[in-house]
Amino acid sequence: MFRTHTRSPRQSRNTGRRSPLATTALIAVGLLFTGGAYAAFSTTTASAETSHAASAGTVEEGKKLFQANCASCHGLALQGTDDGPSLIGVGSASVDFQVGTGRMPLQAQGPQAPVKPVQFTDEQVRALAEYVATTGPGPSIPDESLLQADGDAANGAELFRVNCAMCHNVAGAGGALTEGKYAPALTGVEPVHIYEAMVTGPQNMPVFNDANLSPEDKRDIITALKFTQENSTVGGHALGSLGPVAEGLFIWIFGLGAIVALTVWITARSN
Repeated sequence: MFRTHTRSPRQSRNTGRRSPLATTALIAVGLLFTGGAYAAFSTTTASAETSHAASAGTVEEGKKLFQANCASCHGLALQGTDDGPSLIGVGSASVDFQVGTGRMPLQAQGPQAPVKPVQFTDEQVRALAEYVATTGPGPSIPDESLLQADGDAANGAELFRVNCAMCHNVAGAGGALTEGKYAPALTGVEPVHIYEAMVTGPQNMPVFNDANLSPEDKRDIITALKFTQENSTVGGHALGSLGPVAEGLFIWIFGLGAIVALTVWITARSN
């Protein structure tokens, strides 16, 4: 016969009992994770609150600057007047371009706002831009990753030739337009302002939104312009990069002038 061995209840309890050290370790791990999560949440919340407070302070500073320097033309509520257009919905990029290049505040009414020394610090320009941006959605200041001039220069040169060269010249030297207006030279212009001009369309310039030129395409155009500026022309003196008009005028004055001078000299020698 086989005898069946039955464990006593006491033996079963002894076998399944956990060590006191395991319980202590489990509690410690739980406290560690709970405390770490709470600390991370508190830090994130504090950072968000600080950022929000700084942004609110920047907007308030921008509002004061706007009321003191811009409201006489654009209106206290940015609604526009007979002397200036509405700024509702133009976005921070438009303000950063106009004020950051010195075009605004405008000194006098004319066909076009010229570039002049900037009248505000970078912080004040950013404050004005953030304040105007709160009044309605619009193009924002581009991310730094799109302004490094590290894109495809060949693609950018092709895009610039197709979309921009008819006004700005193939070398970005600028050109005259109708009614006293002009396409400015792009030499020495900051990449951020080139990008902002493309997305806001200042003066007679059309707007190139992301449906026309993707952010990467705009980056490539900036790359091509910077490449052109940093590399000398292979054909000799650029003559202002103004194209065949400047070159023809040079030949007419100096080429024909040299021929006439040589003819007079030969005639004088023979006499």
